[in-house]
Amino acid sequence: MVRQLFGTDGVRGTANTWPMTAEMALKIGAAAGRYFRNDGSNGHRVVIGKDTRLSGYMFENALTAGLTSTGMNVFLLGPVPTPAVGMLTTSIRADVGIMISASHNPHQDNGIKFFGPDGFKLNDAAEAEIEALVASEVEPAQANNIGRAKRIDDGRFRYAERLKSTFPPGLRLTGLKVVIDCANGAAYKVAPEVLWELGATVIEVGTRPDGFNINDRVGSTHTRTAAETVVSHGADIGICLDGDADRVIILDENGEEADGDQLMALMAARLAGAERLAGGTLVATVMSNLGLEHFLAARGLNLHRTRVGDRYVVEAMRAGGFNLGGEQSGHIVMTDYATTGDGLLAGLQVLAAMVESGKPASELVRQFTRVPQMLKNVRYGAGAAPLEMPRVSAAIADGEARLNGSGRLVIRKSGTEPLIRVMAEAEDEVLLADVVDEIVAAVQEAAAG
Repeated sequence: MVRQLFGTDGVRGTANTWPMTAEMALKIGAAAGRYFRNDGSNGHRVVIGKDTRLSGYMFENALTAGLTSTGMNVFLLGPVPTPAVGMLTTSIRADVGIMISASHNPHQDNGIKFFGPDGFKLNDAAEAEIEALVASEVEPAQANNIGRAKRIDDGRFRYAERLKSTFPPGLRLTGLKVVIDCANGAAYKVAPEVLWELGATVIEVGTRPDGFNINDRVGSTHTRTAAETVVSHGADIGICLDGDADRVIILDENGEEADGDQLMALMAARLAGAERLAGGTLVATVMSNLGLEHFLAARGLNLHRTRVGDRYVVEAMRAGGFNLGGEQSGHIVMTDYATTGDGLLAGLQVLAAMVESGKPASELVRQFTRVPQMLKNVRYGAGAAPLEMPRVSAAIADGEARLNGSGRLVIRKSGTEPLIRVMAEAEDEVLLADVVDEIVAAVQEAAAG
């Protein structure tokens, strides 16, 4: 079956435009309800969380209607980070968890992603079955078997306690000044609370959501505001989350960024030093920098690469029994503590390293020298398929020949936006720019028809 609804991270699109309409959300809810309530009993549960987008109210209600119509009992968490949904799905003993969010995308977008009863994101096969049910006529439950809905008011507090339990016993953040940028998103309450309760002096950025300003010039993809705040307040570190708080970018005391690759290098080294890095292996995607690979190899550690998408990182981690993985974009997955990427959890691990070592953030989050890397995105219109055009294939082949084993070339279609991502790495920066620009030009021409 060709998947039309589900991408690399659930269903996503512009609110009130297919597939992100209230009608479709109702159908998805009913299909998920039929999939998980497969024995006809009334004891099945689903938890639903959301971020702070205005359209979240609409999708929360539509999903609830669809789910309860098939006999599922719904527990509404309100605004909570995506990792909280994974955690609470297991603690509430639910059959499925749903997060309503488009992550780092602007407010007009939204998405629906699913977690299984084990707290991990659903695999492709399960999503394909739900998509097939959406296309069919889902039979509703009998009138006396309709599900109930209940609001859970303490979801974020349960999540906060779980987060604090991951911080090393006996350590406090007393004396550290921390800028926390919540992107006006799902962690706008819980992240400052956790840091303050652990003893930090907290300076808040992006904690005033209004339904429209999520990820708007704040957060992990727009760090300038937080960086200026770090410098102006003389803070020790900045922690920049995205809209649903499953990814993080760290700012050092100078306001300089450290991406997911640098954070994974720090955590891998720390875990390996404590003999806690399972299999001596870090799992990352094809987008992670070659410098990370060299850093690990120099320490006798392995880098296992996957396709892009934190769900594929987690699948590889589970299959290989590994406990650390992530993406350059800032998804950091530590399965000793969580079932999915957790930006605040990762930030706490960096803070623990600062407290234990007495070193500044600038030293801890610069673990390796990056191999020069260039990434450019090309947007294309509906119905276009640029990567299938001969001129693009020829440009890619020419680029690979010019790199001739001295670098890497990764060309891929985004799973969440209509973009072609062109990424290359090479020590020769002039060659790097030429190769990327030529491929981008070919993709742009193909996309224009």
